This record gives sequence, structure tokens and C-alpha cells, in this order.
Amino acid sequence: MQSRYFTINDYPQGTPARELFALHEQELPSLAEGEVRIHNTWLSVDPYMRGRMSGVKTYIDPFELNAPLEGAAIGEVIESRDANFPVGTKVRHMGGWRDIAQLPGNQVEPLPTYEVPEQAYLGVLGMPGMTAWTGLNRITEMKEGDNVLVSGAAGAVGSLAVQLAKAKGGTVVGIAGAPEKLEWLESHGIKAVSYRDKDAAQLTEVLQDACPEGFDVYYENVGGTCLEAALNTLRVGARIAVCGMIARYNEDTPSAGPGNLAMILIRRARMEGFIVFDHWAHYPQFLEEVGPQVESGQLDYEETVEEGLERTPDAFLKLFEGANRGKMLVRL
Repeated sequence: MQSRYFTINDYPQGTPARELFALHEQELPSLAEGEVRIHNTWLSVDPYMRGRMSGVKTYIDPFELNAPLEGAAIGEVIESRDANFPVGTKVRHMGGWRDIAQLPGNQVEPLPTYEVPEQAYLGVLGMPGMTAWTGLNRITEMKEGDNVLVSGAAGAVGSLAVQLAKAKGGTVVGIAGAPEKLEWLESHGIKAVSYRDKDAAQLTEVLQDACPEGFDVYYENVGGTCLEAALNTLRVGARIAVCGMIARYNEDTPSAGPGNLAMILIRRARMEGFIVFDHWAHYPQFLEEVGPQVESGQLDYEETVEEGLERTPDAFLKLFEGANRGKMLVRL
């Protein structure tokens, strides 16, 4: 059986060019004992993948040049030599950026059984949702009545973070860019603030107007101007969860840090970066809490879908243009 897959042919500087990605085809070997063959139906692209294109090991190994790229995917088992995964089983795995994946069974997991579209397990009930929940509940230890600020608030992670925070009863402010993203936030009872055409001082002023008492929790997805403005608006004892800094992912040279880091001292704040995979043992707890809310429609979520394997690089690059609302997905 043939499998088509994407590779990168170089480690980019700055924003990756579309030409960096190449589509290949290979003949898959016969299944070994314990392996499964999966027809992928949904692929995930995520900002963290840019770091894996740097050629440098961070918290995860870089992608290998001219080797199949990896990412979260959902598919159906079409051939199996693992009794735990009979043909027809719907599964989630990391053999993305391809149409047919062949993996050991210990690298595959069956989908949970909530009555939700299967692609939700790549978004609101997958890694992005788990990231939002972990940052709020385990890193910042959000409490009832906390005022919460979220950057990247209409993305896959931020859009769930603002809703989880809103359920706690405090003022919730979301930073986003495109007008339709701001409208989505407002429609969910979130005070929406645009970062566009604002320096840190201007954004600080708008945030202070939106929440004059200041913020107990800041959920950081972006960095740059958003971080500098957020530091100006903290309450004493504030907690900051850092899950990403997408503003920096495509920079050619290191950028200067915020000039007001002293606010962490002045406000006696705590700032902690985290990688969600370090907390994955708590995924069942997340799923038990959030799964029923998604199933019942209590929690809303957005998806931006590109059609066809060939569009996978385009979907990935659109993440850095702010072109997605909610989770960016590729449907095969």
C-alpha cells in the first residue's frame, strides 16, 4: 500500500516558505507483529511544530530533514496485527502529515467515547484543550472570582481558556486581532481587546479600562507586546501560565524581553512555563470534567478546516497569520 507524506528539506530562518515542504510517496512494508495501519481522516497542525523545524532540540527533538513529519492525527485502523486494535477502531496517534500511518500499537490510543465529532479529540478535547485546562487549573491554580486575562484568546487553546475562566465568575478579558475573533469573544461574554496597531503602553491602557482592578491570572500564548502590557496590569499575588510565545516563533534573531519584568517583583507575581505533555497523566481528569460540557454544548469551540493532505503546509503557515478561528485542522 502507498502512503503519501510531507517532509521539510531545510531548517528555515524566519517564517517558513511554502517551498520548504515536499510531498512524497512510499510503499509501506508488510505489517510486523504488534503494528497497525491507519487511514488518517483528520490531521492537526500546531504552533509548537515551528520549534521542531529549527534543527535545535528544545523540550522535544527537532524534525529530521527529508523524513516524514509528525503531528497529532485521527484515523481508522484498516489493517492490524495488534489484538488491542481490531480493524475499524477509531484511534488517535502522532503519525500525522500523511494519509496512511503505520505504527506500533503502543503508539496508538483508541478515541474516548463521548458523543462529539471525532476531530474534537484533536482540539477542544485533545492537546489544545488539555493545555488550556492545565494552565488554569494546575499552573495558576485559578480560583472562583479571579480576574483572568488570556492572549491568543480566539485560538485553539485560548478559546477554551476564556470559557473555563468565565465559569469561575470573575472578569475575563481576551486579547485577539481580527474583528470576527473579537466578535466571537464578545458573543461568549468575554471582554475582547484588540492588540493590533497598539504598542505596549496603548494596550496597557485598554486592558486597564477593561478590568480596572487588575488581573489575578494571565494565560500567555503570545509574548511580545501582549506580555509587556499584561505585566503592567497584574494584581498583587498574580499568577502567569506561559504555554507559548507565538510572536517569537519566526524571529530571525532573539528579541529583547519586556522592559518591565520588575512588575513581577512589584506585584509579587509567579510566572511559570509549562509543557502539557509533562502533565498528561491528568488527561483523564481533564476529560472527565470537560468532556460532558463539550458533549452537552455547554462549552463552545471553533474549527478552521483545510481540505486535503496537500493543504497541510498551508494550514500550518496560516497559524502565523492569525487566519484560524479555534483549532486548525486538515480533513482528508
